[in-house]
Amino acid sequence: MRTNRKWLAAVALAVAPALVHASATQTLSRIEDRVRHELVTLPYLNAFDDISFRVDGGAVTLFGAVTQPWLKSDAERAVKHIEGVERVDNEVEVLPLSRFDEQIRLREYRAIFGYTPLQHYGMGVLPSIRIIVKNGNVTLAGVVSSEADRNLAYVRANAVPGVFSVRNELQVEN
Repeated sequence: MRTNRKWLAAVALAVAPALVHASATQTLSRIEDRVRHELVTLPYLNAFDDISFRVDGGAVTLFGAVTQPWLKSDAERAVKHIEGVERVDNEVEVLPLSRFDEQIRLREYRAIFGYTPLQHYGMGVLPSIRIIVKNGNVTLAGVVSSEADRNLAYVRANAVPGVFSVRNELQVEN
């Protein structure tokens, strides 16, 4: 009988950390899902804004770049009230207001989403390709369905006049 108790105690001790880890992982996943939901439902978030995040325990760090200053504070405010979030580090950059950059944004938008093979990436409330323009330099962010679409978006973005450089950070979905 003693051996069975020892064996049961050993099994319980071995399983307990796994249960705690599973519970922590579920909580972390729930926080990530909630943060993602809050960010994608922000009003005024568009193809020219890119906000991403990292969750580390109860701390959420926001990254990216936005065209409007209130969007940065709206993102922080939306995430701050999520259950389980203890601290929000807002590292989102507000892009400089520039007529030159605004013209490039519009030309990039037309070049990418006006091209038939890439049009479907621009549909919906929040396009899956985001166009970040800072001082004439363009960064493409988001997710596309194939390497061919990734390369096609890069070629189209690079052909826009007035652009100094294009950095392709588009990810291909698995």
